[in-house]
Amino acid sequence: MKTSRHAALIGATIAAAAAGQAGAADFKAGDWDLSVGGIINAFYTRSHCSGSQAVGGLALATQALGCGGDSGRAVIGNGLLPNALVTSAKGTQDGVDIGATLMIGAAASSDDAIGNNSNVDVRQGFLTFGTADAGTVKLGRDYGLFGQAAILGDMTLFGAGAPVAATQRNRVTLGHIGAGYTYLGTYGQASYTMPTMSGLSATLALMSPVDASGTTYAGRTSPQIQAAASFAFTGSKVWAGFKSQKFDNPAGAGFTMNGAEVGGSATLGAFGLMANVQSGKGIGVLSDGDSGPRKQTDLVVQGTFQATPKLKLGLNWGESRLRDGVAGTDLRSNANLTGGAYFALTKSLTLTGELSHTTSKDVAGDTAKLDGIAAGAILFF
Repeated sequence: MKTSRHAALIGATIAAAAAGQAGAADFKAGDWDLSVGGIINAFYTRSHCSGSQAVGGLALATQALGCGGDSGRAVIGNGLLPNALVTSAKGTQDGVDIGATLMIGAAASSDDAIGNNSNVDVRQGFLTFGTADAGTVKLGRDYGLFGQAAILGDMTLFGAGAPVAATQRNRVTLGHIGAGYTYLGTYGQASYTMPTMSGLSATLALMSPVDASGTTYAGRTSPQIQAAASFAFTGSKVWAGFKSQKFDNPAGAGFTMNGAEVGGSATLGAFGLMANVQSGKGIGVLSDGDSGPRKQTDLVVQGTFQATPKLKLGLNWGESRLRDGVAGTDLRSNANLTGGAYFALTKSLTLTGELSHTTSKDVAGDTAKLDGIAAGAILFF
């Protein structure tokens, strides 16, 4: 699997890189360089849930989430990436580089044959302006910075990872979200990216504050702050990130979310390695603040092997572990182990097969298990 061929388009879907570098249609219209590209994917997934179903909170391996309320589920739907159409425009006017990106997504699977027909998933809509010497300003809706490097480096981006039926039906699977890293999220934002200098790049962003899903905690007057920096050198890359937001609680005391992460990746001949660790207070299992003010550590590690020019094999493991909590009601951890084979049938089409095992534990020690398979394809155009 030649990930370099598709990295720009995945970046456009996750980090707003130029879609044209991934084989999109590029053309000139007046002062504008326009690009249209996209991602279409679908996977057959089969999940089986066992063990205790009393594990509370966002326990991915329980029947409630992992198998959509049953002991097993079959779904033909999206993997970790949505179906997406990404359009971009860029140009230079009065010495200023300007651009715009719009991403419109749609899910492949739904709970019924009609419900998803009008469900549009718009994750990106932003403008940029700047110069090579001064850096770039972004205004609009886009993905967050915290967790971005981890999900871009996750091999299950070309597959499914944890095939959690409750999210795959109507949207996507989770990869290692909630079991290795928290979701990077999409926000209204204003950000500044410094010019890249000798492999070093950094971005600082103010995000529109968000409410904590499933809780009474809410974002009010204080924006969320995120920052990320990376340094790339021959065959390797290291990165760090940070996020913080104040959450108010009309029913009681609020808290301030603070999280930090570090990670890196390296290519050694046919072998690839990647690791990322996140830690903080209130960073959320799936999204900001969804576990309240509990402290949390997320870890994902991965090894891949380029067996042939077209076939990549990989194994990764991740865990999200919470501290404190109440016995009998609160989640302690989600962990996922995934093995995958990714075959580049063409430069644009990758065939994927994965086996995964997810475990969820609560504070009392109860354990739920989710075993899953995924087989399908992802196309970049």
